[in-house]
Amino acid sequence: MRLDGDVPAMYAEFADYADGSSPSFARWARRVAADADVVAWLEDLPPVKRQPNLVFAAARRHGVPAPGPYEGLRRALLADDGSIRATILSHATQTNEAGRMATLVPAFAAVAGERPLALIEVGPSAGLCLVPDRWGYAWRTPAGEKRIPAPDGGGVLSCDVTGPAPLPDRVPTVAWRTGLDLNPLDVRDDEQMAWLETLVWPEADDRRAQLRTAIRLTRVDPPPLVRGDLLVDLDGLIDRAQAEAPGAAVIVFHTVVAMYLSADDRAAFADAMRARVAAGRCHWVSSEVPGVVPGVAGDGVTAGRLVLAIDGAPAGAAHQHGRTLDWFG
Repeated sequence: MRLDGDVPAMYAEFADYADGSSPSFARWARRVAADADVVAWLEDLPPVKRQPNLVFAAARRHGVPAPGPYEGLRRALLADDGSIRATILSHATQTNEAGRMATLVPAFAAVAGERPLALIEVGPSAGLCLVPDRWGYAWRTPAGEKRIPAPDGGGVLSCDVTGPAPLPDRVPTVAWRTGLDLNPLDVRDDEQMAWLETLVWPEADDRRAQLRTAIRLTRVDPPPLVRGDLLVDLDGLIDRAQAEAPGAAVIVFHTVVAMYLSADDRAAFADAMRARVAAGRCHWVSSEVPGVVPGVAGDGVTAGRLVLAIDGAPAGAAHQHGRTLDWFG
């Protein structure tokens, strides 16, 4: 889903994206796309703040029930006294779904082999995806289940897998980790974590429970997060990873981040990452909406799926919340 198009098209595309995962949000989005008054209200927001996830979460935070009738959302937006608008302007969609680690870990294994990992996440939110070593995994394949037990106190992430995915035999060893975000969240801040929970789609009780587990596991020893710009500050972190974790596989990764950049910034970031990979400075693992990362083809990847790419080449199709992984090849 692109955030740089017109509002009706964005909401219509989001409806397709949400189908099967959130019927209530899919219905809301389709009604918004056809509602000239609500579209006009949204068009008064800055372009990056018009996105459905953010608008719907802000409305829910101010009492709009979901699942619930579209008329409740419409009434709240059009009669807003400025409260919903203020929440939209002051917040962002920083979900970083922990379940995506079940699709990322095979990609990490593909580039690292037996080496420990030095992870740099771009757009980490509260760093929930920077702790793949604190979870167990259950990958269900046509040949049977591949299971890695959870470390003490950890949770288990499950994923249905097809294709020759390089599923590891043990939890990854993370030698070094950090994240780079314009607005990093503090996993120890209850109010910020309540906002993350509001961003979880209304029908997704399993994701809410998983989010709470992810917050608990991340709070044990929160990864260091750096406030900065991915176009300016990434090389310094790569330098640090190489110096402080010699012998580790340095991996820059991101999930559903590129869609929030302008087209020019997406192109600049992709070019810079390819140059870093070519120079041997790091590996690059991305899991993004099809067509968003320049040069990363999304042919055949359907709505609700992400293109999982390694060093700029598509490697698989991953469910947006980590439930499935179809490995190419």
